[in-house]
Formats: sequence, C-alpha cells, structure tokens
Amino acid sequence: MCSADHDDAPSTASDAAPTGDARHGVTRSQAEDAVRVLLRWAGDDPTREGLIDTPKRVAKAYTDWFSGYAVDPEEYLKRTFEEVEGYDEMVVLRDIEFESHCEHHMAPIIGRAHVGYLPNGRVVGISKLARVVETYARRFQVQEKMTAQIARCIEDTLHPRGVGVVIEAAHECMTTRGIHKRGVSMVTSKMLGGFRDDARTRAEFLELIQVRGAR
Repeated sequence: MCSADHDDAPSTASDAAPTGDARHGVTRSQAEDAVRVLLRWAGDDPTREGLIDTPKRVAKAYTDWFSGYAVDPEEYLKRTFEEVEGYDEMVVLRDIEFESHCEHHMAPIIGRAHVGYLPNGRVVGISKLARVVETYARRFQVQEKMTAQIARCIEDTLHPRGVGVVIEAAHECMTTRGIHKRGVSMVTSKMLGGFRDDARTRAEFLELIQVRGAR
C-alpha cells in the first residue's frame, strides 16, 4: 500500500491555506483588532509587553488551526489504484490523531479517528484517509458532525461497499470550563453500507480498532 501512497496534494492542509492579508473577507488587521478587544474584555491590557504581539500570534495560529476551510477533502480521494490483485477485504486506518475546535466554545477537541472501508475494485493511498480526517478537523466542529462528514466524503468519492468511522475525543469545553470533568472521552460512530447492514462486518471493524460499544 505504501507504494501507492505518493502525494500529489499539498503536504498538509495548512500548506493550502491562503497566505495573503485577507481571508474570507476579513483582513489580518481586523482579526488582530478582534483579539485585542477580547484581551481587554478579559480584563488585561493588550498594550503591555507580554501581550503586545499576541494578536499577531493568534491570527497566525488561526490560519493553521482552521486551514481546513481552504481544502476540498474529496480531492484527496480522487486518485485511486485498481491493481490490487482482487483484494476486496476491509481496509482500516486506525489511531489517526487530530486536533479540532468546538464550534460552541471555540475550545480544543483532541482525539483519534479510526476509518475503515470495503473496497469496490479500487483503493486509495492510506495517507489520503488521514488527510480527509485532518481537513474536517481543521474547522469549527461538533464531533457528531465531523464523524458523519468523514464517512460521507469517503462514500461519495470512493463508492465503496461500506464505510465505518469511529472517533474518540476529549472536549476542553467540558474539562476546562462548565462541569470541569477530566478523563472523559466521547465516542461517536458512523456506519454506512456493509458496515451498517452486516453485524459481522461491523463487529470485525470494531475489533480491529479495539473500540467496544460504539454505536
């Protein structure tokens, strides 16, 4: 599989992010001013030495954290390979680490995604599955939506006989604020085609990724 994994796309989602001053109709200066407002609202002085460059740093960080808006994840899956000697069993890529942000509180979501599919005559380079996860993660998200987006993207582009996606993640919006419960992880899954209709296929996938009780 590794020999079928040459990258024609940018090396990371952030490499494809716009580099000009304006992004989505907002200039970098406007973004930096917004950070200064938040710093003042929090009770600090954005002109003091320790914070003077913070707005620039935050704006730069945002171009990385949210670079997924500049990328079409389906593009990663369009180059496929058919010389697989008739292989039609499950392909699974597990433990894809990701970092995202909650769209409700803009707090980090840190987790792992597990992706599997049943080929329908063609396969895709394994890194492309990780890139699909990365693209959706680098947007404001809720975990349920992200899980479904990844599964639908694979289904709509590869047309496999089945797709399974499971995500396990910790949400800083509940560990650093609100209820303040640490050590809690959320598990979501999306099963399509053979993964949804065949209990044995679903059980094999869950066994391979070593997740119990995903629904």
